[in-house]
Amino acid sequence: MPAADGGLHLLFISVHGLIRGQNLELGRDADNGGQTRYVVEVARALGAHPQVARVDLLTRRVLDSSVSSDYARQEEILADNARIIRVDCGDEAYIPKEQLWDCLDVFADNALHWLREHELVPDVIHSHYADAGYVGIRLSSQLGVPLVHTGHSLGRVKRRRLLARGLKRDEVETRYNMSRRVEAEEDILGTAELVITSTNQEIEQQYGLYDHYQPEKMQVIPPGTELASFFPPDGKERDSSIYRELSRFLINPDRPIVLALSRPDTRKNITTLLEAYGESDALQEAANLVVIAGNREDIRDMDSEVQQVLTDILLGIDQYDLYGRVAYPKSHRPEDVPVLYRLAAASQGVFINPALTEPFGLTLIEAAASGLPIVATEDGGPRDITANCRNGYLVDPLDTQDIAKALLKVLSDAGQWRQLSSRGLAGVQRHYSWQAHTETYVAALREMLASSKPAPPVMTRRRQGLYHDRAIFTDLDQNLLGDPESLADFLDVMKIYRNCTTFGIATGRRLDAALRIMKRYGIPQPDILITSLGTEIHYAPRLTRDAAWVDHIDHLWQPRTIARILADLPGIKLQPKAELSRFKLSYYIDPALAPGMDEIHSLLHQHEQTANTFLSFGQFLDVVPVRASKGFALRWCADQWDIPLENILVAGGSGADEDMMRGNTMAVVVANRHHEELSGLEEEQRIYFAEQRCAAGILEAIEHYRFLESCELAGS
Repeated sequence: MPAADGGLHLLFISVHGLIRGQNLELGRDADNGGQTRYVVEVARALGAHPQVARVDLLTRRVLDSSVSSDYARQEEILADNARIIRVDCGDEAYIPKEQLWDCLDVFADNALHWLREHELVPDVIHSHYADAGYVGIRLSSQLGVPLVHTGHSLGRVKRRRLLARGLKRDEVETRYNMSRRVEAEEDILGTAELVITSTNQEIEQQYGLYDHYQPEKMQVIPPGTELASFFPPDGKERDSSIYRELSRFLINPDRPIVLALSRPDTRKNITTLLEAYGESDALQEAANLVVIAGNREDIRDMDSEVQQVLTDILLGIDQYDLYGRVAYPKSHRPEDVPVLYRLAAASQGVFINPALTEPFGLTLIEAAASGLPIVATEDGGPRDITANCRNGYLVDPLDTQDIAKALLKVLSDAGQWRQLSSRGLAGVQRHYSWQAHTETYVAALREMLASSKPAPPVMTRRRQGLYHDRAIFTDLDQNLLGDPESLADFLDVMKIYRNCTTFGIATGRRLDAALRIMKRYGIPQPDILITSLGTEIHYAPRLTRDAAWVDHIDHLWQPRTIARILADLPGIKLQPKAELSRFKLSYYIDPALAPGMDEIHSLLHQHEQTANTFLSFGQFLDVVPVRASKGFALRWCADQWDIPLENILVAGGSGADEDMMRGNTMAVVVANRHHEELSGLEEEQRIYFAEQRCAAGILEAIEHYRFLESCELAGS
């Protein structure tokens, strides 16, 4: 791929949906909307910018007979300097974004592997939506690369809207995995160097709901629009197949059109629009209603939320007897969308977006570029768009009379209609072109990189002559201690296979404490010793400290501030200095008296502190830098020693071990007293729950995975 000297390498991450370079399936479901189009178009536009060398857009690879084989291709060229890279993530089937959370660690591991395989380190990682932000944090932490984030929509806002519509809190949690999403969004806000939004309202009202609200790190950069595809009527609209399709539904297809175009999603509030139209005789006399709500074959085969929305539309049409005045085609092609806007504009109609919440509203820009006036929800992006373009009105999306009144206001005055149309055309050219977007975007990145340039990680040179093709990492206390007989058996196995298996210990203990207890129980020095909960890494034979790792994890670490924040909390007591280290604050915690972990996270976020927290054995709370953990340290070592994560067996027994075990590693939870802290991993495919305790559980897992059956020197 050609690259401009000195240009930026941008890594985009957008995990969910169906992403390809052409013929995007917008409206197929709730995961395929404006965000999908935005990430593709901005990646393509940035690839053409003279200061950008390349753009790699990482998304999920899908192998599913129900969708196009396009989504199974590992690489797709978008433009000369832009491409889509598809990464494996859990189940090969196409599944909703709410079901992807458990496989995001796998996505992150596979993404890092792809980068290492191609010897790429981007200048900036830009994540889109909360799931991509979760991945972005991990890649940013492991690569030492700044993270930029665009939320597109926010969990706290969505939760409020859904509860306001009458959904029960438990239902919202179950259906949308809301707690995990909000937690990820809080972590993203604490980690990202820059948050890009589409509107000021996002910054002031939506992100303002979060504990880690830092408006100084946020910048408004409105998306662009492909103006070559969206333009005013040219007289050819009625020769189109989509016009013929609409005519099948309408008694008088040449009347003004009220056009609604969105996914069949509850949040898009199509049923309220239908009620507004059905309750207004004047509106029915003035215009036809055209509802484009995705594509469907058999409603019964679609997911439950889509079924409900589409069924409500059909029931509403029947309730108000709107036959002949409402068009609701089953399907449309991507190339039909610009024609629909032009048909509505040619009829002197109006475009409406009645969504309950609208972070931006790309359809409003497309409508304006087509010369079509707009009516839109008073939430989010439409506020900025109508302020810039002055081409329509804002409405309360739950007030049917307000919606009908605004639509009639546009439709009833031909002179005003022409004025709104011309204002929209001028406003789009001035504020919403891709050229304007990319210029502002690149300038923002340059400013961010100039003011905050984390040093790239320095890779420790691998020990000469060590070419192991696999590794075993285990916790110390829960796994190797407690059963001397099984410990002896395990150490015998490690001795036998020492020529092909790296042995690592990952413990929350400090180095000196770990060495003392290892000596007491006759545990030989491992090849790699990760101590203080992943904040220190030491290598045999002389326990050489990894200085590059120390420099890497120092990012955003403010231990004195954190200690001051936690000092007065009930049920939390700082452990003796002997248990503390430069990068680890350790506390005793009484769960009966202390705040919950969510409250502790929230408190740290409110004080703009970014760190990782771990609860172990139900009584120990540890706080470490955001780039540090047992899991991050393990992956750092695997990267340097060139051992694939798929060839690493990880043994854990408490909550502090969880992030070592997620992702591409093989893992075992030994049957100890505190293994219930890891019970949430029982559905993970690559995690084995042993029946035996301590080292016997590790030996059980070695047999289960047949881990040592093909053990040999790599390259032999």
